[in-house]
Amino acid sequence: MSKVLVREEIAEAGIRLLRERGFEVDVDGDSDLDEAIGRYDAIIVRSATKVTADLIGRADNLKVIGRAGVGIDNVDVEAATRRGIVVANAPESTVISAAEHTIGLLVALTRNIPQAHAALKQGRWERKTYGGVELADKTLGVLGFGRIGQQVARRAAGLGMRVVAYDPFVSRERFRELGVERLENDADVYAAADFLTLHLPLTNETRKSINAEAFGKMRDGVRIVNAARGALVDEDDLLAALKSGRVGGAALDVFSTEPYSGPLLELDNVVVTPHLAASTEEAQDRAGVIIAEQVAAALDGGLVSNAVNIPVIGAEDLEVLGACVHSARRQARASCHGARGRARRGVAADLLRRTGPVRHQVVDRRRLEWSLPGTLRPAGELRQRAHDRSRARRGDPGGAQPFCA
Repeated sequence: MSKVLVREEIAEAGIRLLRERGFEVDVDGDSDLDEAIGRYDAIIVRSATKVTADLIGRADNLKVIGRAGVGIDNVDVEAATRRGIVVANAPESTVISAAEHTIGLLVALTRNIPQAHAALKQGRWERKTYGGVELADKTLGVLGFGRIGQQVARRAAGLGMRVVAYDPFVSRERFRELGVERLENDADVYAAADFLTLHLPLTNETRKSINAEAFGKMRDGVRIVNAARGALVDEDDLLAALKSGRVGGAALDVFSTEPYSGPLLELDNVVVTPHLAASTEEAQDRAGVIIAEQVAAALDGGLVSNAVNIPVIGAEDLEVLGACVHSARRQARASCHGARGRARRGVAADLLRRTGPVRHQVVDRRRLEWSLPGTLRPAGELRQRAHDRSRARRGDPGGAQPFCA
């Protein structure tokens, strides 16, 4: 029986699902993880637990790491991939909650709602002090146009805002569908935006990318909202820009180090919340159930649709590619035979290195070229061959070519 460690709290429905599927589940957030990890086939975490390369090195039986949420910067994905361990998340679980919180921060920032609330609670009636500005007819710049960024754009458009965005991984068609102007780079967004909201993943390229250089390209008095990752912003540079007036205000739900107790809290033009964007009952329920399903699929050898370090092919493409499964299986067996006794984990790691990791954002299927090198052909060619086979079965001229390499 496979053992699952739930290290941080998830919905009871998720735990129940795992137990009903026949797994032994331990809910334990207190034990020494370095000592315990070797006993488990799967671990489920949220954002607080750091799944480092050192910890992964101790996890002799680990097959899957489940992140009950979106961001995976607390998991060393490369180390997991090298050991053939699947990393999965729940990217759909917190989208609505995070988008709504972003809009809430935006409104609170423009209308000084927290400051006015605090003043009135202290017995001060200060209408003139806390006047604000309207959002209608202002320009919202969105950096990172994935699931959350798109939902924020929908809501901002409902408030009468003009929305511009930059994300090289999202198709032009998607921008057009949502009525959002697609800009060519982040500098264009900086130049256009009255308000800037961040929805980027945390990578080496994006870490502290919102810094003094970026502020210098923005409009004077720009207001910034960050409910994504605290380390996207250079907090020292933000502090200086807020004090100088270069940045008119900031609404922050996340910080580079949490809990945060730094100097940004002392500024009147900063609105803060303690990492609450995903903290709704609905989001937490969804995250627990989704990640439980992903972990169960990985342990049962099923399709892990939210894996972030192996390619995942959608249902439509699976139907087209189905005829290649037998060929892929033969080649995989040949690879295992050639491994001359290497552990199965090593073979899995080889395959993962050859095929991934891949970005878990929106994928244009027309750009799918391969899954296992030398096994699958470009998707367009595969569809054409499937069409040829269908014609051959109907007796049409032209016949059919062999479907797989």
